[in-house]
Amino acid sequence: MNQLDALKALTTVVADTGDFHQLAQFQPQDATTNPSLILKAVQKAEYAPLLTETVQKFRGKPLDEVMDRLLVRFGAEILSIIPGRVSTEVDARLSFDTDATVARAQRIIALYEAEGVHIDRVLIKIASTWEGIQAAKALEAQGIHTNLTLLFAQCQAIACGQAQVQLISPFVGRIYDWYKKQAGSNWDEAAMAGANDPGVKSVKAIFDYYKHFGITTEVMGASFRNIGQVTALAGCDLLTISPELLAQLAAADAPLQPALNAEAAKALSLEHVQYDEAGFRFALNEDAMATEKLAEGIRAFVADAIKLDKLLQSA
Repeated sequence: MNQLDALKALTTVVADTGDFHQLAQFQPQDATTNPSLILKAVQKAEYAPLLTETVQKFRGKPLDEVMDRLLVRFGAEILSIIPGRVSTEVDARLSFDTDATVARAQRIIALYEAEGVHIDRVLIKIASTWEGIQAAKALEAQGIHTNLTLLFAQCQAIACGQAQVQLISPFVGRIYDWYKKQAGSNWDEAAMAGANDPGVKSVKAIFDYYKHFGITTEVMGASFRNIGQVTALAGCDLLTISPELLAQLAAADAPLQPALNAEAAKALSLEHVQYDEAGFRFALNEDAMATEKLAEGIRAFVADAIKLDKLLQSA
């Protein structure tokens, strides 16, 4: 059994890509996309027609609507290949606007439903700002399920649990990147690998907290830099993995053991925490890594959304 098959026995494997032609070979349960992945896909020759066709069909419509229709077109194609759910992201420019995020999510769901896609097969991705988490809370109350992304801190995870969101995506690789950069020449790659990786430790702490307190929000580790980070989180609810790393896992045959354990988490001694808005903002501000990576992540997604806008305008 290769490591990908072994991982699937422990964890729901999700493909992190807009390149749906790659999906069939890895047979993931779910798939995730974001503006950067869609931008990357539409610049490939095999996907350029999807952008052109969408623009031609909806020319004259507001640009933000054409953007959403393109995202839904990709999502529907993905759902024709996988058995589970696809995550589609709300424009990151709305990350600090609760009402606008709710409205955009509702439109995305309506577009999917118009394509014959059941609401339960779509997760709306929203940045884990305070405003984004409150939007997700409102959407979940309407039966629209959410995936809270750009999550770097325990306080973000706890607030998401309070809001009873469907799923969170804590970012392993970007946490690793920050600590590695901070350490500079003092970084010891071998000593900070596997269970000692700061990104892995962050996801494990969130997983343990959720399982200990019976929080039903799903934990999906994301943003991996290497397969060691993936295998160190075997047993997590879900892991969303790029096609490049899925291929490496499929080519590896080293034994794989569960690393996270929900039953063991129940026996831990953990403090229960509740956040109101002020407490959340203070806790996030106290975490320099999370504050920096959240802001950086939103800026990067916005930059790619603007590039996608320009491609749509010029098509």
